[in-house]
Amino acid sequence: MGALLSCIATGLGFCFCSACSSLLGACCGNDKPSTVPPSVTSGRKRSVFLLVIALALALAFQYGVAPWLVDNQDLTGAISKNWLDGCKQYATEELRESCAGNQGVYRVSFAAVIFYCLAAIAVLCKPTFNREVWPAKYVLFFFICVATIFITNEPLFSDVFLNIGRVGAVGFICLQQLIIIDVAYSWNDNWVQRGDAAESEEMGTGRKWFGAILFSAFAMFLMAIGGLVVLFMEFTGCASNDAFIIVTAAMMVLITLAQLSGEEGNLLSSAAVSLWAVFLCYTAVSKNPDESCNPQYGEQNEVGVVLSIIVMGISCGWTGWSYTAEDRLTSAKHDDDDDPITIVDGDRHKISGVVTGYGTSPDGGESGRGGTEDEDDEIDEEANSPSHLSNSWKLNIMLASVTCWMAMSLTSWGEIVGDGTAANASVGRVGMWIVISSQWFVLTLYLWTLMAPRLFPDRDFS
Repeated sequence: MGALLSCIATGLGFCFCSACSSLLGACCGNDKPSTVPPSVTSGRKRSVFLLVIALALALAFQYGVAPWLVDNQDLTGAISKNWLDGCKQYATEELRESCAGNQGVYRVSFAAVIFYCLAAIAVLCKPTFNREVWPAKYVLFFFICVATIFITNEPLFSDVFLNIGRVGAVGFICLQQLIIIDVAYSWNDNWVQRGDAAESEEMGTGRKWFGAILFSAFAMFLMAIGGLVVLFMEFTGCASNDAFIIVTAAMMVLITLAQLSGEEGNLLSSAAVSLWAVFLCYTAVSKNPDESCNPQYGEQNEVGVVLSIIVMGISCGWTGWSYTAEDRLTSAKHDDDDDPITIVDGDRHKISGVVTGYGTSPDGGESGRGGTEDEDDEIDEEANSPSHLSNSWKLNIMLASVTCWMAMSLTSWGEIVGDGTAANASVGRVGMWIVISSQWFVLTLYLWTLMAPRLFPDRDFS
């Protein structure tokens, strides 16, 4: 019996080790034979995977290493002296831990930003570099993280990187608007294409796809309205918060009416932008240092951190997918300017109004899709060309801005809070105005995309 159990344990151990080594090889190295070069997608996936590692390290530094250093300053010597530089001035231990946790996040984020900037420069010099030597790249990232431990907080982290992180986070918020619109339009177009294809086969079968679009838009509008109700109930009572919430509600109504009154945009994108605007409004009002209208003043905003991590994950996942699938889903060889149509009993009918999309071509095929295998091979060859790979520097810059957003989200834009108070209330006010200004910018930008084609009909805004 013992021998049987030993054989089973050995077999399971072998399978487990093989699976782990295969997974590690896929994430950190080349999972193909040495004669086959890495694919065009490998560098992008591993770039995003490094950001996941950075997030895990930042959380470990913030909630694990930093409190331990505060409690064991005598044992750690120079490391504690560097890490707690500028934090010992705070009166309570909780404030000192909050300060030390922020410094841990800054260290990991600084290492990640440096890595992505170096990677972007390297890709400009060598287009294929983003998909090569990833084991060495991971080692370089960890080396930078370790090196930051021996650097004092001031001025590099507490002053310089904090302000760089704020600027980068604002850039990500603006970029996030483009990502959300891209997700919403692609989501809408995909379901409209499916509905058109179903309608071309049998009359009425495509209604479920159009109904799904309306249901998804309605669900996001419902969550946005629910979020506004919570904001009115919990965060009103001072002029700034009241103004932020009222402007957010007014802009939601304005962009929705602008979208419904014309053929530009669709309900799905308006709903997604509205939900994003409510989230930004919540982020802003929760940073208001006025206790009379901020019930979360002086407390760690766990809800905001979790939501920010979710947003970051969606953005990274979509960005990786969008870059790798862009050449397959859209190609200059195909004309996507035709209105969406369905074919019913030999007649072609346009679908317009609330839901719009690419539709189907007159011959029944989906527009915007590749046709033959030869065309697909040409697209694959083009995607793997050095000229296409040279655009990977944009991905690295985008991930650097995501890293800045991560740092600001985990540290509440540099606030040091604890014991029901904020040690640097002015930082919270700065973060509040940065976030709400970004929200106004993205809402204005989306409204412009809806109104510009009507104001200037002779110009091409496609």
